[in-house]
Amino acid sequence: MLKKIRVILSLLLFSLITLYFLDFRDFLPESFSFLAKIQFIPALLAVNILILTSLLILTSLFGRVYCSSICPMGVYQDIVGWLSKKITRKKKYTYSKAKSILRWSVLAATIVAFIFGFAFLVGLLDPYGAYGRMVTHLLRPAYLAGNNLLETIFTSFNNYTFYKVSIYSLSIFSSVIALITLVVIAYLAWRNGRTWCNTICPVGTTLGFFSKYALFKIQFVDDKCNMCGLCSMKCKASCIDSINKQIDHSRCVTCFNCIESCHRDAMKYQFVSPLKKRTVQTAATHKYQPEGKKGKSEISEITENPLTTTKQVDESKRRFLSASLITGLAAGNLIAQEVSNGILQKKEPKRQAPIAPPGAISFDHLREKCISCHLCVSKCPSHVIKPAFLEYGLGGIMQPKLFFDRGFCNYDCTFCGDVCPTGAILPLTKEEKNHTQMGKVKFIMENCIVYYDETSCGACSEHCPTQAVRMVPYKGVLTIPETDTSICVGCGGCEYVCPAIPFKAIYVEGLTTQNIVEIKKEKVEETVIDDFGF
Repeated sequence: MLKKIRVILSLLLFSLITLYFLDFRDFLPESFSFLAKIQFIPALLAVNILILTSLLILTSLFGRVYCSSICPMGVYQDIVGWLSKKITRKKKYTYSKAKSILRWSVLAATIVAFIFGFAFLVGLLDPYGAYGRMVTHLLRPAYLAGNNLLETIFTSFNNYTFYKVSIYSLSIFSSVIALITLVVIAYLAWRNGRTWCNTICPVGTTLGFFSKYALFKIQFVDDKCNMCGLCSMKCKASCIDSINKQIDHSRCVTCFNCIESCHRDAMKYQFVSPLKKRTVQTAATHKYQPEGKKGKSEISEITENPLTTTKQVDESKRRFLSASLITGLAAGNLIAQEVSNGILQKKEPKRQAPIAPPGAISFDHLREKCISCHLCVSKCPSHVIKPAFLEYGLGGIMQPKLFFDRGFCNYDCTFCGDVCPTGAILPLTKEEKNHTQMGKVKFIMENCIVYYDETSCGACSEHCPTQAVRMVPYKGVLTIPETDTSICVGCGGCEYVCPAIPFKAIYVEGLTTQNIVEIKKEKVEETVIDDFGF
């Protein structure tokens, strides 16, 4: 009964968390953001004392139920383990000693990385953040493709329940990291169950310390146990020593598989007095310890002596290189002529600093708080939030930045701050968002079509919600953009709509620290009227 309750609760939370990442139609209400905020590391970074206290009390009472039911990565491992048993019917787990040095070393490294602001390692090892990246970069494209397929089918019957959405890569680096995480954790879960939780995961190690002193634990009933070892074979945490009737409760994830498998009712989940003397397990008690040696992998090496390698000269290659050189020189000459004629006298915009999402406060704040779960990336309705690479520095890899190739940051949208579980992006009211300066507009006259093509435009001015970009007289009836960085909020509307090619004539330069700008109300109202054409 206990196992059934655990399985139902786990699948329910797992499904809702996954759907919350995938839900681009806002099918789930905004209140479902609590699914992200009840995770351990997000609650820790957000300094959510209520959630942290509740999780620690829950662990101190009932053991690592967080790892078995609340953590989505834990449930993912259980699903992989369940599939492995369906395929390999005779699969059995075996007891193994805790790798304490490795566990505590990883936890110590995570703490040091957090203290020194190297959030990349924290986000890489955090189970919630890792699972969020897996869903956002690997599962979400398939989910959107399924939506588009349904849209095609339903539309053919004049049913417009579904609508087509764009599918594109958010970040190659983040996708590769997500794929590696998916494969590595799946491999470990396929072979040995909860290996990741009990050797690498810093949350598992932390909660494992508290679960050792939990009031309710799984215990052997000595007079009923015949040491058949069935409980140990079913233990996905490899923490049950059936020969010595010992359980390592720091690794037990309270899955109740052992209780379900025992035919003699020799295992009970019951109250254990904290005053009861604990039995200290020593290496001498293990008479049947497995060697722990796996099959040796064969490594084949192919050696080559570079001194004995004979290089053959191919005349055709020489001719090819000569022709390529001549062609290149000719092309360079043509380009030089075009530049001298003023056709290619354009400048490529070079953004010196990335644009952090509104409410991120500063790059330092983002690096300290963000675990790169990419919930904001997945939920952004304008599709302008993407994972960074090295724009924030080494410690800010995979953290969110704004990029205006597919849209711009809606003037009244506060979604990213509302869903962020760690406080890396603070929630803002619409009024606060309207006055938050994420970046400053930059104008390159040489790239503007009014300058080099002498034709009317003004698209940037029409899409500026604060009139930080306005058109001023230029030549005759022509007007050209003029910028006022003091009232620019860095929304990227001007950059997105700029028609200049190959380089934009106007773009937004990021700020390391976001500012509050004063904008006259009438200016905003005038812009809104212009945008909607009323």
